[in-house]
Amino acid sequence: MPPPTNDRGVPTAPNPPPAWRHFLWLIALALFVLLFFFMPATKPKPTVSLTFTQFLHDVSIHKVKTVTIGTGGSASGTFHNGNNYTTVVPPQAGGGFLSDLEASGVQISATSSSTSFGSEVLSWLVLLLPFFILGWLWWRLSKNAAGGGIQGALGVGRSKAQVFDAERPNTTFADVAGYAGAKEEIKEVVDFLQRPDRYASAGAMAPRGVLMVGPPGTGKTLLARAVAGEANVPFYSVTGSSFVEMFVGVGAARVRDLFGEARKRAPAIIFIDEIDAIGQRRSGTGAMVSNDEREQTLNQMLAEMDGFDPATGIVVLAATNRPDVLDPALLRPGRFDRQVVIPLPTLEDRVSILGVHAKDKHLDQSVDLEVTARGTPGFSGADLANLVNEAAINAVRSGRTVLNAADFDEARDRIILGRREGSNVLLPDEKRGVAVHESGHALVAAYSDHADPVAKVTILPAGQALGVTEQLPLVEHHLYGEDYLLDMLAVYLGGRAGELVVLGQGSTGASNDLAKATDLATKMVREFGLSTALGPIGYPEGGSMYLGGDGTAVSSRPFAENTQAAIDGEVQKLLRNAEKQATAILEGHRDVYDRLVELLIKEETVDGSEVYVLAGREVPTSSGGRTISPDRAVPSDPSASPPQSVPQSAAPQSAAPQAAVSRSVPTHRSTP
Repeated sequence: MPPPTNDRGVPTAPNPPPAWRHFLWLIALALFVLLFFFMPATKPKPTVSLTFTQFLHDVSIHKVKTVTIGTGGSASGTFHNGNNYTTVVPPQAGGGFLSDLEASGVQISATSSSTSFGSEVLSWLVLLLPFFILGWLWWRLSKNAAGGGIQGALGVGRSKAQVFDAERPNTTFADVAGYAGAKEEIKEVVDFLQRPDRYASAGAMAPRGVLMVGPPGTGKTLLARAVAGEANVPFYSVTGSSFVEMFVGVGAARVRDLFGEARKRAPAIIFIDEIDAIGQRRSGTGAMVSNDEREQTLNQMLAEMDGFDPATGIVVLAATNRPDVLDPALLRPGRFDRQVVIPLPTLEDRVSILGVHAKDKHLDQSVDLEVTARGTPGFSGADLANLVNEAAINAVRSGRTVLNAADFDEARDRIILGRREGSNVLLPDEKRGVAVHESGHALVAAYSDHADPVAKVTILPAGQALGVTEQLPLVEHHLYGEDYLLDMLAVYLGGRAGELVVLGQGSTGASNDLAKATDLATKMVREFGLSTALGPIGYPEGGSMYLGGDGTAVSSRPFAENTQAAIDGEVQKLLRNAEKQATAILEGHRDVYDRLVELLIKEETVDGSEVYVLAGREVPTSSGGRTISPDRAVPSDPSASPPQSVPQSAAPQSAAPQAAVSRSVPTHRSTP
């Protein structure tokens, strides 16, 4: 008889018998004990407890019909009305007591001292129960030897994977917007399992594993759910943290059990979410801490994926946002043959993702998802879903069911900056100081040819920021020239330069500006090779840590103290030049600067186009809208996401490790 096949003609293994069938004899025994000992008789007659005096009185009036005298003086019987009674006959009653009973017409009987059948069975059950339990445990041990011995017998070593076979998630690839390349690679793996003959004819071998790598919120788990919804093969889903628990060897036992179940139903797909929980680099060079349990789990997974007896017909999907900590043995070909990078979405991807999340919302004609997408560079798929949800909440808060463009703008501000406060939280002098600070940022950006265009300036506090200057890049850059970075430094220091020009002194409002500018200048010198004094060198951040003589952590540097002094000098030079550039711009356009400050104090929020009109410069129009951008340091990798501008901090607070926010200026953040 040919083996069963699915609707695509692929042979499938028969389903294993359900686990509950092994417990049928235990269930039968439990039912027997329950029925025999604990089921009460139906509608029992009432029983009356009598004293010996009451009993003698009832006998004398011929009320008692029968009596049964048992051992120990106990007695029971029935009345003429059919009710039952119990009593105790004292040993002093003597033979005359029996004569009185006989004279009153009571039927007398007695019971022997032998135990009842039920008592005999119960005593034997109590005696044999430990042997039954030991026998059952031994049987479970023999059947679960491959699942971790005693742990498998107790169910500890059983895998906690969720199996999707007949009932599958409703998610499909149509629900995953964007990422066309990543979806094609994942679809190919599924197609390989469904139609193996097509690839075998060309001599192609199925990939053992596919590792999805990307920042949090980019849709790695969503892609796996789409695979589960699309695939016509069993799909096992499990998280990496579910393998390791308090017992040593549990993780390895669960890996064996998971792959054993998948082999029975091959072809199959196993999805391990957050695989870095068990796949971290093992102890040795580059490893900080050794964990025997985690290493045993990883070793077992390595053996299952490509060991002496490798799993066939099984593809492992895994997801992580920390590929740098994974063990090299896990990433080699033959285990995870493919690494699918799922980066932050591009502009086209963001438009598609917004469309998916907004399809069940009522949108006003003023909503342009392309404009909204252009205003959200650096947002992940999860951030965009949160943006649409916050916009809907804002509409409900206003008593509407239809979302308009203002709802999306307010939602974006709330996600990045926090809830917006009124300007009455500021004293008059503070309000003017914030206006001076933010106007300085805005004008330096407007007069700098290579800076991102100004989108909005506000002195309305939001979250920790007391003021915000927002910038939006015209296009999404992947490479940044030195002229762009120098103008960026000048914009960073524009707030401090404005305070020095107008107020004659600096303030805590520039604290975070200085930190961000210093960080960018340090990257320019250390990593980007943009210093003429040091030349084309690159020392990326990071490095090994060790404990110094005083017990504090010390970071090793790949350069000498003299090089560090030279780097500090070059960073200081870049920052001083940037401050001079910002000061020269503001002093050269002092009349425009003063008008912008007064306008900002009066209106509290000024659109970027008004800034360019005041400055007498052409308004950039190709940006398609305004936005707040995420905080991202300039990427050294050309493939990284573009930097975006957002608020920075000012007045320090005791709770914040970095300068807390009082006035903000654009910084570059990675994700909102």
